[in-house]
Amino acid sequence: MRTPSLITGTVSAIALLIAAHAPAFAETIKFGVTAGPHAQIAEALVPVAKAKGLDVQVVEFSDGALIDPATNDGDLDANGFQHTPYLERQNKDRGLNLVSVAGKTVLLPMAGYSKKFKSLADLPDGAQVSIPNDPSNGGRALKLLEAGGVIKLTPGVTFQATELDIIENPKNIKIIPMETAQLPRSLEDVDFSVITSHFALSAGLNPRKDGLLIEDQLSEYFCLIAVADKNKDAPWVKTLVEAYKSPEVKAVIEKTFEGNVVAGW
Repeated sequence: MRTPSLITGTVSAIALLIAAHAPAFAETIKFGVTAGPHAQIAEALVPVAKAKGLDVQVVEFSDGALIDPATNDGDLDANGFQHTPYLERQNKDRGLNLVSVAGKTVLLPMAGYSKKFKSLADLPDGAQVSIPNDPSNGGRALKLLEAGGVIKLTPGVTFQATELDIIENPKNIKIIPMETAQLPRSLEDVDFSVITSHFALSAGLNPRKDGLLIEDQLSEYFCLIAVADKNKDAPWVKTLVEAYKSPEVKAVIEKTFEGNVVAGW
């Protein structure tokens, strides 16, 4: 029978052996995300990053508008919830200094839904169509409506399109901008709504199955990882990006979202 001292010695030896082979956690960072798909993806990267020596603390926000300012001010070290047009607009409008350190993380396709009609062709004259009221996603929604033949925009206009860029509107649809989180609820009242997958999935809508119109894989709408410019060369940034864009995280995305969230690597 082993004596207590021998047992203690054995446990200590095992602990030392584990410590010798475990990564040294020199860095702990706070990673901001919105609730829903982005939070699920972030949780999947935590163990991958930990194995690489980075302790990632996921901070979940119900209001995505708070994430970039928190990252800029240093309350967060990085975030992963937005696409390039949104980041550019935030930097411009709020005077932030954030940069992308990893483009093409995931794409959450925007799609159009209706609880009243089964196809775009069924939309009546004067149909009410709700879209996001933030400029980058509002322009994105208009571009999607153009792709579906509902409207025609000024030639060459990009995601910065506004209602003023509508040059043809054969069905005289009425555009109703509103808070993105309210769009799924608006389906009870409007004829058609264009919703980002983040909010659609959270509301039980399946873009691939329920959408009457769905976005192609447009590169400018792939999400990214953003950090304050002063942190872009920090060693932990490379580790975070490697953990996010890992085979393990990609497998989780493919299994969990079944094509409704697309990995860009």
